[in-house]
Amino acid sequence: MTRRTFLLAAPLARAVSTPAGILDPEQFRHHVEFFNRMVPEDPVTTIPNAEAWAWMKSNIPFFTCPDADVERTYYYRWWTYRKAIKRTPSGFIITEFLKPVQHAGEYNALSCAFGHHVAEGRWLKTTSYLDEYARFWLCGGDNGGIRKNFHQFSGWAAAALYDRWLADGRMQALTSMLDSLLLDYRAWERERMADSGLFWQRDVSDGMEESISGGRHVRNLRPSINSYMYGNARAIASIAGLAGRRDAASEYRDKAVRLRRQIQTRLWNPQDRFFETVLESGTFAGVREEIGFTPWCFHVPEADRGFEIAWQQLMDPQGFYAPFGPTTAEQRNPGFKIAYEGDDCQWNGPSWPFATTITLRALANVLNGYHQNVITRQDYFETFEIYTRSHQLKLPGGRVIPWIDENLNPRTGEWLARAMKIRKGTFYGRGDHYNHSCYCDLVITGVAGLRPRPDEVIEVNPLVPAGKWEWFCLDGAPYHGRRLSIVWDPTGRRFGRGRGLAVFADGVEIARAPDLRRVTGKLPPA
Repeated sequence: MTRRTFLLAAPLARAVSTPAGILDPEQFRHHVEFFNRMVPEDPVTTIPNAEAWAWMKSNIPFFTCPDADVERTYYYRWWTYRKAIKRTPSGFIITEFLKPVQHAGEYNALSCAFGHHVAEGRWLKTTSYLDEYARFWLCGGDNGGIRKNFHQFSGWAAAALYDRWLADGRMQALTSMLDSLLLDYRAWERERMADSGLFWQRDVSDGMEESISGGRHVRNLRPSINSYMYGNARAIASIAGLAGRRDAASEYRDKAVRLRRQIQTRLWNPQDRFFETVLESGTFAGVREEIGFTPWCFHVPEADRGFEIAWQQLMDPQGFYAPFGPTTAEQRNPGFKIAYEGDDCQWNGPSWPFATTITLRALANVLNGYHQNVITRQDYFETFEIYTRSHQLKLPGGRVIPWIDENLNPRTGEWLARAMKIRKGTFYGRGDHYNHSCYCDLVITGVAGLRPRPDEVIEVNPLVPAGKWEWFCLDGAPYHGRRLSIVWDPTGRRFGRGRGLAVFADGVEIARAPDLRRVTGKLPPA
């Protein structure tokens, strides 16, 4: 893989001894100054570029590492997330597209990436953005119900909001949404549940147009929506338990158990050793697609059942591995193609950051919760590095800048839908800074290794392979009302906080190890 670097060289971040934290935020201002001037600001959003640094300085956890591309991409993705925060008469929402699209609802709102928006935004210090965004979708419809276009796309709203609570610990904010989440789940059962108890979906309504296994008018049983619904049922059971609603907790635990059983028995293709789509005819589609990794994102597969064999395909060049992948379908399949004609949004081969995010989150779960020898943290990190290097755009004059758009040619790294629109003469920058995936959450929960959990124990398991990075620091991540810092410094000289891996809560050391490994510690009293 060719290493791509951007034009602006990043100076080394220095540690500072201040009450605020370990890193000096001013060391990272230059990233934002570069982003602000690299392309014209179009459109100007609720938090304009002129306010971007002040907003980031007061809201985000800071991060530094030896890889300039990773560090730059981390700040670029926070810079773009800020662009997607939109103030409306109905409160703050997070948009997917910055420019208007015909298939969006009121205020250009789309529900497809709601789960990703929540995962990324849970690490901001300002909580009102996601509070209001959740109420917009779940309480902003007729008579305070769900908005009518919330089910335009499949989603994992309950699972996402529960995961947010694992990070912020704000129980009232979570349990206040329980009745809405129950309505949401029951609506999905009415709309999409098949007689088998599994859920069906059209590929376009899964947010995955033109897939090999799907179609715009077919009712296939897909690993994606079924994994989302398992995650939602499991989350609702937990939320109901927190709210003291024992009957609902029991009901949704049972739903989760039944759905898990069906996914493992009906959607696992023993011949291909992969979770696959089942067609209306009742037969497997006969193609491995990236959505087959989605079950691990929601902890569907039971351990010690052998399902992890599916992960062999991630790093296989005939499977999903590509210089700018993963691909959305296995490359050995005759239906795989990278086409510059037809629909702009094809999921029969191109790489989609939406899917890459889910795959990396799923793989982090495998590496943290399964005893297996199929896939390694080296594979995780290589996939993460590929994803990082994909965040670039070559301008007509040859200059390369940080970028996120819709989908990629997995072999060249060209933004595919963008290139197709330019060739068709229909380009208007629809996918500019596209907010349809995560990156910062992957750095925090995967690379730096913060594993959110419901108790007051801090668990950290960095997925950086031994010998890969000489140091890194995540500083000021909001967690259960504290500010967490994770430091890897084998010599102790870079950050001045001692040797090895260390975790701090509000400046108090709570865990340490001499090397990169799983550590736990107890949060100090708030």
